[in-house]
Amino acid sequence: MADRQDVSQIVPLNSQPAMAIEALLDAAFGLDRHGRTAYRIRDGMPWLPDLSVATLDADGALIGSLQSWPVALTQADGTQMPLIMIGPVAVEPAHQKGGHGRAMMNAVVDAARARRSEPLMMIGDPEYYGRFWGFDAQGTGGWAAPGPFEPRRLLALSVDGRPVGGIGMLGPRIAVAA
Repeated sequence: MADRQDVSQIVPLNSQPAMAIEALLDAAFGLDRHGRTAYRIRDGMPWLPDLSVATLDADGALIGSLQSWPVALTQADGTQMPLIMIGPVAVEPAHQKGGHGRAMMNAVVDAARARRSEPLMMIGDPEYYGRFWGFDAQGTGGWAAPGPFEPRRLLALSVDGRPVGGIGMLGPRIAVAA
């Protein structure tokens, strides 16, 4: 219901059992979600606890999750531009349209801005994510992904004012040993 006001609480995602998070993602996106391009981009990476949140209902049940992932744009010379991939933004179907996804996005974008983190990126609706948080596809025209995607839905947001751009392939961030 559009006039419903859900009572919820945002908590760190790592406070929730992994099985509950996976069940929520299955309910929100289906069992075939692992084949999507976004999963290929972040393949093998652990989500970032400091930029991943959960929403609990008034009874303490998990009804939403938002994960953030360390990824990178790998350029032709092999150098990587670190990025943080936002998503999926998952809300239990019975609780959708209650503002939970938007509240989780606010929390994560605010935290990234406070930390002056790497640029954020996502695959999403530019009209929605641009309107509320400023994500756009202006700097992503040279980005490729390991699977199908609509270029207009490949979005980025600088949280510290530096321009976002470059040419290369999106994928997991590779740690380099010193």
